[in-house]
This record gives sequence, structure tokens and C-alpha cells, in this order.
Amino acid sequence: MNKSSRIFLGALLLMAGSVATLAQPLNQKPRFTRQDSLRGSLNPERTGWDVLYYRIAVSPDFTNQSIKGSTEIRYKVVAPFTVMQLDLQEPLSIESIHWKNKALTYTREGNVYHVQFPAAQVKGKTDSILVVYGGKPKVAKRPPWDGGWIFTKDKNGRPWMSVACQGLGASVWYPCKDHQSDEPDQGASLAMTVPDSLQAIANGRLIKTSRENGMLTTTWAVVNPINNYTIIPYIGAYTHWKETYAGEKGPLDCDYWVLDYELDKAKQQFKQVPLMLKSFEYWFGPYPFYEDGYKLIQAPHLGMEHQSAVAYGNRFQNGYLGRDLSGTGWGNKWDFIIIHESGHEWFANNVTSNDIADMWVHESFTNYSETLFTTSEYGVEAGNDYVTGTRKLIANDMPIVGQYGVNQEGSGDMYYKGGNMLHTIRQVINNDEKFRAILRGINTRWYHKTCDGKDIEAYFSSQSGIDFTKVFDQYLRTTKVPELQYQIKGNSVEYRWANCVPGFDMPVKILVEGNAVWLRPREDWSTMKLSAPINSIEADRNFYIKVTAIKS
Repeated sequence: MNKSSRIFLGALLLMAGSVATLAQPLNQKPRFTRQDSLRGSLNPERTGWDVLYYRIAVSPDFTNQSIKGSTEIRYKVVAPFTVMQLDLQEPLSIESIHWKNKALTYTREGNVYHVQFPAAQVKGKTDSILVVYGGKPKVAKRPPWDGGWIFTKDKNGRPWMSVACQGLGASVWYPCKDHQSDEPDQGASLAMTVPDSLQAIANGRLIKTSRENGMLTTTWAVVNPINNYTIIPYIGAYTHWKETYAGEKGPLDCDYWVLDYELDKAKQQFKQVPLMLKSFEYWFGPYPFYEDGYKLIQAPHLGMEHQSAVAYGNRFQNGYLGRDLSGTGWGNKWDFIIIHESGHEWFANNVTSNDIADMWVHESFTNYSETLFTTSEYGVEAGNDYVTGTRKLIANDMPIVGQYGVNQEGSGDMYYKGGNMLHTIRQVINNDEKFRAILRGINTRWYHKTCDGKDIEAYFSSQSGIDFTKVFDQYLRTTKVPELQYQIKGNSVEYRWANCVPGFDMPVKILVEGNAVWLRPREDWSTMKLSAPINSIEADRNFYIKVTAIKS
């Protein structure tokens, strides 16, 4: 999930809840610094090399809350360069960097290292470096609202460790190119060395284990491209069971890891996973990571969309920590974290935005996955109830799209406003088979790839045959809610759009004396003739707009 919003519900705790599972706040920076640009932009020290594989090894020290580790980075040279930017956040530090058995020199600039090669890297060559690092990492105080390592204990007093770093960035715990646009094309592995009284779980599949002097080293690996921030260790007193889901691409391995004393509750609650997979494979296409499997892992925080290793901390109850965020009752019929975080496997992990400013591609679609799941299980009107019920969570405080190149998200409205925007677009398309084909098409066109938000916008227009340019501009780039103004004059109704971007002409369905009528308002007044006088009109509730009667 993304962590970037502040939505006031009237109760501060509920606000924290609805956003907590979503994103670490990056949308409240008063100004930008060089560090923001170094992290958020692509410069020659980054664009010259394309990451192919991360081989990460880490040994956490629970008592001292420190780590030591290494990362081998395999990359392809796409343009000659002599200086490479690596990201590793303070207070961690790099101890050495080796290339072809030679120690490289480097300088530090805050959370960035500039690594000097003795000669220009040759375009087209594949190469690698080994980075040894360590220290006391940033420790998360309220994960997942803030990020960092998590050093805590389960209720039996045993160590329980993990990381939450979306938004804050993977470089909070291992050195990497910390930019969403460059995923390791060939996958990644993570080896964790921990006391052998604990289990260490990570993304993908178990590759090997070894024991020595009371310590257990466990290595997991994914073969698919993966977001840096979703490569995560889970370390604790885990127990495990598995099942096989008969999916669109064949048998899908589903593995579940929970603390040993939570097994019975977890087995009951996680029965929702096959229902989720059935719904999302229908709407979005096949689960994107069959080769790496699907895992749901109990975490020492609320939840996060770690690829093929989804973090779960919703206390084995429905709703969002037991609450229905929509206020309609439908949100308490399913587990928010199982549904929302798993929805990110399609939008965030399969289809990833190049710049964090376009995080709506992750969050708006995944928020809407909650509506689609409700629709799958309880019917169209239940889904409509749910999504319209979430409108009270929309703040309209700032645009959804953030500023590019500085690691800046936009408003937390990317969740509920973004979901209602997609619901509105679905109504305009007025053909659920076509709408579903677009969602599946996005996951096919950008399968295991990154994209710009504008790419997704253009795809909707091209595939639907409807120009949605102004619709996206309205909902993503302004805080204005489109206002349908009307005035009744005898046997006619005059109507227009107001409070909109220039050229906004979205079709809308209205109800006249209980009958559905489609209008195509524009900025100037248009007129519709009536068979008899009426007192008022109302818009179909599924359109996120305002309706205002104007006195003649």
C-alpha cells in the first residue's frame, strides 16, 4: 500500500487507519532539497545502468538494533559512465565497494554515494559490484505510517522483525538504485541470518537453508522483476501451511506464514484468499507472479503490498481493524488488508509508476479493487454502495498527482477520490465488459513493467473510444468537484458544467422523474425539452459530481 495521505473522518484514529495501510507521508514537504532531487530524479549517474539483479544478504542484531549486510548488484550498461549513484540512507553506511576484485572509491552526499570507476563502463556490457554495509538503520516508530526496520517482540516475548519502507524507500535498509522506474529485470534474492529458534521468510520461493553455530541462514528468491520497496524480510516464530489455487494460468501455490499461536484464527480468516484471487483474476487478469507464488505473512504492522509476500496485520478480523471505512456495512464483510494489499499485486507490483508522483496508478486502482471485490461477492448495488460510501473520506486538499522528480506524492485522495474517479469513468463507458477488458489490458500491456500515469490515461481513451483527457485532468490535477448546474424553465431544463477545467464535457446520467437520461453538458448552457414540467433533477449517484439548482 502507499502511505501518503491525511484524511479527516472526524475521528483522528480512523483517519490514521484509512491511510495507515496506505502510505508513508511524502506529500507534506514544505520545500524541496537537493536530496529530494537526488532521490527522485534520473541523472547520468543513474541512467547509464539498468539493474538486472539484486543479491542481498543481511544479518540483523535484535539486541543492538543493528544490521550488517551486503548487496551484489548486477547491471547492464546502457550508456557509458564513470560515476554511479548508489542510495543508502543514514545512519547506515557503506564499508566497501568492490568491482572486478578491486576496491572502488566513493564519496557520500547525505543518503547518496557517488561511486567512481577507474574507466568508463562500456555500453552493452553486463557487470556487477559488491557493496558491504552496516550500522544502526532507521527504526520505524509507527509502522507502516513511518518507515524503517521494525524490532519488536511477539506476545510470548520472542523477537519479531521486519521492514516497512514504501515511500521512504528501500535504501533505508539496503544499498540500491532507489527509484521506481528501475526494477531488477531478472529478479532478486534475499538471504537472512538469524537465530535458529526463528524463521526468516521473504519474497518468492525458498532456495536454500543452512545452520551453523546456532544461526539459521535462509535464502529466498523471485524470478520476476520486483519493486525495490517490496523486497522485505519477515523474521519471527512463524508456522506455515499452504494450499493450491486453480487459477487462470494453472495451479498457483499459496503459502501462509503466521505466528505459531495465531494458527487457528489465521486458517479461518485466510479462507478469503481464494475468493480474492477469483475476483481479481476475473477483473484484472491472471495473478502476475505464478512463478514466485502468493504468500500472506503476518507482520508486526498493519499491512503492505510486498510482492509475492503480502504483509498482513489486521488482527484476523473483517473491515479495517474491525471498522467499515465506507460506513455502509459492506466493508465489514471482508478483510480490508487481505483485499487491498493483495490488489496491489496487479497495480503497484505488476504495473508500477515510474515516478512516485503518479502513485495514483497504484492506489486509485487498488482502492477500486475493494469495490470490485464487493461487487463480485455481493452484487453491483453492494459495490455501488461501498464506493459512494467512501466519498466522505475525500479531502480535496491538494491534487492527486504530485510533483515529478523530487520523490513527491500527491494527495491521499489518490485512494478514495481516485477510486470514485474510476467508478465515474466506468459509468461513462457504460459497458462493464469493455471496462473489464481495459483493466485486464493494462495488466497485459504493462506486464512486469513500469509506466507513466499519462500512459494509463491515454490507454483508457484509446481502448474505450472516449476521450477521457479532461476527466483525468479534472480529478487528478485539480481539487475541484465537477458541478452540474441546472435551471428549470417551464417544460425545459438548461444545464452546464461549472467548476471544471476548460473543455470539460463528460457525459452524465441524470434521473428525471425516476427515468434515466444521458446528458453531454459543456461549459455553456444547453437545453433539454421536457414532456411536462418538473421540480428538480438529480444525478445518478455513481458519478462523483455535485448537482446545483440555479435560480432563474
